[in-house]
Amino acid sequence: MLEHVRYITNEQGERVGVLLDMEAYQKLANFLALDSECLNGLSLDELQALADSKLAPASQARLNDLLSENTESRLSADEVAELDHLVAQIDQLTILKTRARYTLNRLQQLAVAS
Repeated sequence: MLEHVRYITNEQGERVGVLLDMEAYQKLANFLALDSECLNGLSLDELQALADSKLAPASQARLNDLLSENTESRLSADEVAELDHLVAQIDQLTILKTRARYTLNRLQQLAVAS
């Protein structure tokens, strides 16, 4: 791929930009779009924030309470439903966090390859 890359340098010789031929650009532009697990359209900061995200403190406290009550078999039907809902939210958050980390990894691999 290096033959498809030209660097723009400043007066001090530092690389400040990159020019790609169309073929290389298309490969890079479509690389993440073709991977259905990548989260496209997010900035690096947004991906990092998502990868580091946690359950809201109030939800985490409620989850801890429900889990504690559950170990003592003292949950009502509504509380069991609430616990199931919180666990489902955690599962979805875990999937999003994993996809964000995966996308960051793929972007890093692209940066190293070019």
